[in-house]
Amino acid sequence: MSNPFEDAEGTYYVLVNAENQHSLWPGHVEVPAGWTQAFGPAGREKCLAHIEESWTDMRPQSLVDAMESAAR
Repeated sequence: MSNPFEDAEGTYYVLVNAENQHSLWPGHVEVPAGWTQAFGPAGREKCLAHIEESWTDMRPQSLVDAMESAAR
C-alpha cells in the first residue's frame, strides 16, 4: 500500500483547524473532526502551493491571540 499523502496523481484538500494549522489531506479520506476544508479539491502541488501562500505564521492561533493580548 502506498502513502496516500504522497500520490502525485491524487486529489487533495487543504484542511484548517481552530488553531489555524493547515494540512494536506487526500480527497478520498474522511475529514477528521475539528478540521474544515479550506481549499480544493485540487492536485497535490496546487494544494501545497496554497498552504505555502496561506499559512505564513506557524504559531497556533491561541498563541497569537495570547501574545496580542499581552502586548496591549
